[in-house]
Amino acid sequence: MDSLIAAAARALAAGDPLGALQRVALREDPPALALRGTAMAQLGEYPRARELLRRAGKGFGPHEALARARCVVAEAEVALAQRELGGSPRALLAATKALAARGDRANALRAQLIAARWPLLMGRLDEAAAQLAPLNGQALPPPLAALAHLTAAELALRSLRTGPARQALARAAQAAERAGVPALRAEVDEARAALDRPAARRVGGGGEQVLRLQDVEALLASRALVVDACRRGLSAGAAWQSLASRPVLFALAFALAQAWPGDVDRQALIARAFRTKHPDETHRARLRVEIGRLRAMAAGVADITATPRGFRLVPRDERPVIVLAPPIEGEQAALQALLSDGAAWSTSALALALGASQRTVQRALAELQDQGRARAIGQARARRWLAPPLAGFTTILLLPASLPLD
Repeated sequence: MDSLIAAAARALAAGDPLGALQRVALREDPPALALRGTAMAQLGEYPRARELLRRAGKGFGPHEALARARCVVAEAEVALAQRELGGSPRALLAATKALAARGDRANALRAQLIAARWPLLMGRLDEAAAQLAPLNGQALPPPLAALAHLTAAELALRSLRTGPARQALARAAQAAERAGVPALRAEVDEARAALDRPAARRVGGGGEQVLRLQDVEALLASRALVVDACRRGLSAGAAWQSLASRPVLFALAFALAQAWPGDVDRQALIARAFRTKHPDETHRARLRVEIGRLRAMAAGVADITATPRGFRLVPRDERPVIVLAPPIEGEQAALQALLSDGAAWSTSALALALGASQRTVQRALAELQDQGRARAIGQARARRWLAPPLAGFTTILLLPASLPLD
């Protein structure tokens, strides 16, 4: 390794991409291309970064497997930053094994960390926890340690465990200070601020109360029956029943919970669940069917009884009923939460993360764009979507995930 390449690598490790580019900007050999690609990624120029990294990977010879594996890992990290989530993890897994076999422990650990962040971004918390587990207890370089603790903190936050999240963030702050990288310190500070921002609203009783994440955690751990409009499900202590894929059932449960301990008129339920103001006998028959399905799904925590004018929610064991609403209004709240992270998302990545069809996501994006809450850049397959950060509260509860995490 010549002196310019070594100096550029040190500059990148210290978080100084411009200093690295000053040393290798005019060079076209594979090591310089790889460093230029990494520097462009640190500057947020992701398409150019991927192009340079691919050129570098192709430029290394057949006996330079270690250098090619490093390029694969760097490109996977750029793809993650670009929110391109549809790729196969096999290339990253092969690169991880190649790095470990050749003694490059630091980059092998980085690859493992990227593999853990991938499912975490898509809300597959159990998979992310399994990927992160081998890193626990290992002695990591300060920059990697900060990223690992940040990932562990996000995993804890997404599963609503604020105590472990605070501990992980404290360790991440210490590692970021040792690393001396300003971007890492800023990321830790932003994650810490999310703990103290409003995360949801408790509605009912003629008013609403703003809740932080630890308040929501306490509510979900209580004996109350919580109708959660953030995660779209029913919670009662340790029991959790997801209704995320059953929008009609959730609309009925939400309406019944809002009216508790009273009942809801049949016509109001039809208007809420089926979005029609002129019901006929088919709608009333469908309402009876859907109420029966909801009654079966909620059998362990509540009953739904018929009244002369409609239906009423009756929680078991005299539990109180609490309605948890998102901090922002609108049916596209989860989509807006994903977009507000500042990254440019493709439609396919949003559909993967939300578990919805691309056509559904495209319609929702068009509505957000009309409202000025999202904007598109690029054309055709290169089109990406962004939204302004949702300042003032955290969107943790709106991101895709399954509760609870064992």
